Amino acid sequence: MNRTNSILQLLKPGIPRRYLLIVAGIAWTTGGGMLVYRGFSMLKLAQGMIWLKIAGSIVAGIIFYVMMFSKISLKHIHRIVHLEPDKPCLFSFVNFRSYLLMALMISFGITLRMTGIVSPVYLSVFYIGMGTPLLMSALRFYYYGINFHQAVQKID
Repeated sequence: MNRTNSILQLLKPGIPRRYLLIVAGIAWTTGGGMLVYRGFSMLKLAQGMIWLKIAGSIVAGIIFYVMMFSKISLKHIHRIVHLEPDKPCLFSFVNFRSYLLMALMISFGITLRMTGIVSPVYLSVFYIGMGTPLLMSALRFYYYGINFHQAVQKID
């Protein structure tokens, strides 16, 4: 290993894979929490049937989790559990493609909110509906981070 690689290796913020699952949970909790918070903040503008909108968006979020996010989070958990170095980089809780997808989704959400193309009432339902599966996925990351040995045995 040359000197540059050893310096980079020394500076790399590496953490054990178990804690990387916890970091992933924190990241997904942050994203989901922000969406749910913004959704509820915008929902104050809605008139009538607020509880129906909340219930509908949560049910849609649960369905979205079952159909899509459960597979995505399990794929990330599998990848983290099987990362080769004992202490992978702190930022490797998702792959590069997922970082690009996150940036695109965040930009899209901000654009919709700032331009007013979509009514805040509808956007609030969408935000809560998207935040719900993120929060549910975060719970899964926490579970496997806490029960890491079970994750190693089960996730194959």
